[in-house]
Amino acid sequence: MTGGTDTIDLRVEGVEKSFGAVRAVRDCNLTVRRGEMVALLGPSGCGKTTLLNIIAGFESCDSGDLWLRGESLRDIPPNHRNIGMVFQNYALFPHLTTAGNIGYGLGIRRMPAGEIRARVAEVVDLLKLNGLEGRYPSELSGGQQQRVAIARALAVRPVMLLLDEALSALDKNLREQMQVELSILLRQLGITTIIVTHDQREAFTIADRIAVMSDGEILQIGPPEAIYSDPKSSFVLEFVGSANTLRGVTAAAGSGLAVKADCGLTLPVTDDRLLQRGKRVNIYVRAEDIELSSEPTSVHRDNPGTVSLARFMGATKRQAIDLGGEQVVLDGPSSGASARFDVGDRVYIDIAPERCYVLPAEPPA
Repeated sequence: MTGGTDTIDLRVEGVEKSFGAVRAVRDCNLTVRRGEMVALLGPSGCGKTTLLNIIAGFESCDSGDLWLRGESLRDIPPNHRNIGMVFQNYALFPHLTTAGNIGYGLGIRRMPAGEIRARVAEVVDLLKLNGLEGRYPSELSGGQQQRVAIARALAVRPVMLLLDEALSALDKNLREQMQVELSILLRQLGITTIIVTHDQREAFTIADRIAVMSDGEILQIGPPEAIYSDPKSSFVLEFVGSANTLRGVTAAAGSGLAVKADCGLTLPVTDDRLLQRGKRVNIYVRAEDIELSSEPTSVHRDNPGTVSLARFMGATKRQAIDLGGEQVVLDGPSSGASARFDVGDRVYIDIAPERCYVLPAEPPA
């Protein structure tokens, strides 16, 4: 963590939350710097929304504490935390116009009418909602409703903005457009932001750092590049990106170790600190790190595989290779060397060993 403690907006320490016998959040620790954008990324049910609701004040924590700019939040109600929140369904009031929805929180704070009008006009211009001030939510598109929800949250000038799957209701193209727009906007404003999402592309587009969650725990947190290139567990590796999982066993190879995969590949081990000879392991290799060859390669000398699937995906081509009943999927440039192979072709796999992750196999349940 860079910077002094005065740059920390949010500090979460040892926060836990259970619902009956279910531990939704387990010993969560998190710091968010002022102006930083952090994504809580994980599958449904991993605890990310519960943690966000604890930060917002909609849920209380069973243990631990959290501080916003040095002030404990445990006994502060949601409406006094000066935190803006945008929900998945936007939660717009159907009977209020765009201007009415945006100014609602300002009215609750008993701001003078003139100041409310000025603040509404400011965020209307910021979110490009000009001309829509008099429309009701039912008269707005999904993207426009999303902008109104964000404008309403920003109008009160919060210390922090929380986004709970705020873009998931949009169709793919609009969602990706809004990810870029939102990332640019929030950086321009310099507002500290936490976004909950299950979409890794969204997390990578928006966040400065990503906290990957599973079973109520933050397993790893870091910049997108570090999460992707240096995963600390098999869960992070499999959840972030598209990884093939091959199974094999370690064997002696000169002065080091090699992995003999069940599917016929042999890979030298570049980092054997966690491995022992003769042990079962899992080999993880990302779909974009695989190439195909018509000739044997250093990792695949015998028994070529067969292309069982070849699909044009636009900028990329997805191919599946059958290696004796085990499927390996690769995603490469649609105009790349591997793209020339089609269904039925006999091919060899080529992988740079340093691009593979080899971890001890999990013990049987």
